[in-house]
Amino acid sequence: MMLIVDKQEGSMQTNLESFLDSTTPVIPSQFLSKSETRKLNKLWHPWEREKIDYITLGDLWNSFDEWSAYGVGVPILSDDAQNLIQYFVPYLSAIQIFTSNNSSPNSLREREETDSVSETRDSCSDSFSDESECEKLSRWDGCSSEEGLFDQDSFWQPNERLGNLYFQYFEMSSPYGRVPLVDKINCLAQRFPGLMSLRSVDLSPASWMAVAWYPIYHIPTGRTIKDLQTCFLTYHTLSSSFQDMEFENNVERKRKEDGESISLPPFGLATYKMQGDVWTSDKSGRDQERLVSLLSVADSWLKQLRVQHHDFNHFMGIRHA
Repeated sequence: MMLIVDKQEGSMQTNLESFLDSTTPVIPSQFLSKSETRKLNKLWHPWEREKIDYITLGDLWNSFDEWSAYGVGVPILSDDAQNLIQYFVPYLSAIQIFTSNNSSPNSLREREETDSVSETRDSCSDSFSDESECEKLSRWDGCSSEEGLFDQDSFWQPNERLGNLYFQYFEMSSPYGRVPLVDKINCLAQRFPGLMSLRSVDLSPASWMAVAWYPIYHIPTGRTIKDLQTCFLTYHTLSSSFQDMEFENNVERKRKEDGESISLPPFGLATYKMQGDVWTSDKSGRDQERLVSLLSVADSWLKQLRVQHHDFNHFMGIRHA
């Protein structure tokens, strides 16, 4: 059985657990003042707490800064008991931010005529994969078409529980035409400053993001392992409503030595090009069960929001006419 020792916890980790732990962002948190606490949306924050901590989206992106520049190293053990470090680079795959009226500058509805996400996308110099004009027209474009994202227009009507859609982005480019997550966010934030300033307590429980993790290299080099070509798609909540929940992957909430922090372990997961058993190394079947469970949760989440997530469909081999 392929296991890695977690030096901090003194416990054994499988390769999948190592990936989930290594790619979970840890963000410094702040405490909300009592006056601010009284202003919170009670539908989104029904629990009475003495102290409520939160993160800013800007700090969240900062936690991806080094990973975007150099990749994040994931310690794994190969099938021949060789210790390796596999590096992955994070890319923004999808994001939806729902806010209350008093916390966002303008909803996406109010800005769509002048600040469409597709225009922002063009300004970021993204390139689509090679395809015919016919394919481009037939491909649903979540960046510019609201109707292409959701099955029912009624979803777009603001309601107290869902909130107002402030921003959304769905990556459509091939992996080779993408820029790392932090670079993408910095570009998008030029038109949507709330991507930096909004707080987790300002966001409805429907707010989420998906991060695509693509492998770049492993250390030591010199051998090709097909299992290490696996790509991952992780789903994370952005709202404080879920920050204390225990998710399926059982990654514990982390605390930094120099103060309080909040971790955002993935609540959903999808994989692509998974071969062999490097990522399902637990002979008891726990890794496989976790993969199935996390995939099911991701699928249910997208269906609940009636979202067609391009990367998820690609990972699953789903094609839309």
